[in-house]
Amino acid sequence: MSPRGVAIPDLRERLFAAAERVVARDGAAALTSRAITAEADCGKGVLHTHFAGLDEFVAELVLDRFARSARRAEALDAKVGQATVAANLQGIVLALLEALPPAVVGLAMTRPAAALHTREGLQAGAPAFDAIQHAFTAYLQAEQRGGRLPADADAETIALALVGTIHHLLMTRVPGSGDEPEAITGRLLAVLLGGTGQPPVV
Repeated sequence: MSPRGVAIPDLRERLFAAAERVVARDGAAALTSRAITAEADCGKGVLHTHFAGLDEFVAELVLDRFARSARRAEALDAKVGQATVAANLQGIVLALLEALPPAVVGLAMTRPAAALHTREGLQAGAPAFDAIQHAFTAYLQAEQRGGRLPADADAETIALALVGTIHHLLMTRVPGSGDEPEAITGRLLAVLLGGTGQPPVV
């Protein structure tokens, strides 16, 4: 689903980036249409000119970041045969967590109208966790064909476990508390890829 009237990608991204900065700096409660346009240095009515309201804007922001993350996951294709399987997967997982700010994703889930719009977008085929899981599976299968992952390794289950971990961290992680994502994903990959001959993630 696409917001009504948004024909200028640069403006759309400008507003999205501004919203992320507001949430990161001031918290989700500070996210208002006025705060976004002020941060983006746009006219006060710009957001409502191009979106039905703040809920639709938040949902479209989340859908956009999911799509961007899916594209990042697809970049694993270019890493087949390079570095180690564990390092390649961990690098992408950490990049995805950075591209999907937990506070923004959480905001969409706590606003009923935004959550509904997000679900409708996903049901309509907007790329998200399914696309990311498919990219992980395709990468792992390619490494199997190249001999860097055993033929009997369950690529689909490994991919599912990674996506489940990403989802869990997005929904529960509080930056600065508990183990950092790098440590968590390192341990997970050591278990998932154990016995494959891949050096552990450092």
